[in-house]
Amino acid sequence: MPAFSDRLKRFKTRVESALDTRLLPAATSPSHLHAAMRYVTLDGGKRVRASLVYAAGQAVGAPDSALDVPACAVELIHAYSLVHDDLPCMDNDDLRRGKPTCHRAYDQATALLAGDALQSYAFEILANDPMLTVSAAQRLRMIALLAQAAGSHGMAGGQAIDLASGGRTLTLAQLEDMHLRKTGALIRVSVLLGAFTREGVEEAKLEAFEKYSRAIGLAFQITDDILDVEGNAATLGKKPGGDRERGKPTYPLLMGLSEAKARAKTLHAQALESLAPLGDNGGLLAELAGFIIERHQ
Repeated sequence: MPAFSDRLKRFKTRVESALDTRLLPAATSPSHLHAAMRYVTLDGGKRVRASLVYAAGQAVGAPDSALDVPACAVELIHAYSLVHDDLPCMDNDDLRRGKPTCHRAYDQATALLAGDALQSYAFEILANDPMLTVSAAQRLRMIALLAQAAGSHGMAGGQAIDLASGGRTLTLAQLEDMHLRKTGALIRVSVLLGAFTREGVEEAKLEAFEKYSRAIGLAFQITDDILDVEGNAATLGKKPGGDRERGKPTYPLLMGLSEAKARAKTLHAQALESLAPLGDNGGLLAELAGFIIERHQ
């Protein structure tokens, strides 16, 4: 069995290649737009969401060739969300993944259109890519799950709550609701799309995936909040302390740093416990849960 780090590297390499193949060449008209789409999607990021797709899919016996499709779809949605989040009307960030944000490298209008195009392309490949060998009904179910994760009940809704929360003090329940939408929704759908790449998965296993993805989705955001306090630009790929400067509610601000770390560990334990119905097939998901709360960037 390859080491976890090697498997993570293989997932990253695989989804990078799959994205490179599916994104149109930069020279394709309109070239400025296609170049921007490739700029923000390729050669960057940890690919945690794609890795979750592959790990969940492998846990139920789905082939990697089919898993490439939902892995690309969630990474395209993630890339779109980052482009829009970085815009001056949102978080107004200058760096992302260690390089200038899209609106800095190109311009605001191109960044907006690139995000729009990446979002729609995620649904196009999930609907049409021939490598996804499931029934039409299963494709529709997967499309609906991704749409919900990206919309007002998911990422967009979480971002709206986040923007309205600047300078306010939220309760823990309100903070967790926001992050279950903004960050947790795409983490959850990454796991579920991997599982749904194979049809007929038992309900007990689907429930395990649900519980696991909820726990690690929150753990991921808490870790992000901690890194915004303790990290640096060299490791984060962006300026730290941005949430504090913008007066955003965070776990360390609400709970204190030590309590936030303790909460992340509790969620990690819950994620591991939820994987019991998967038996040995949940091993890679368990290692990913550890990676999520122990990462340094």
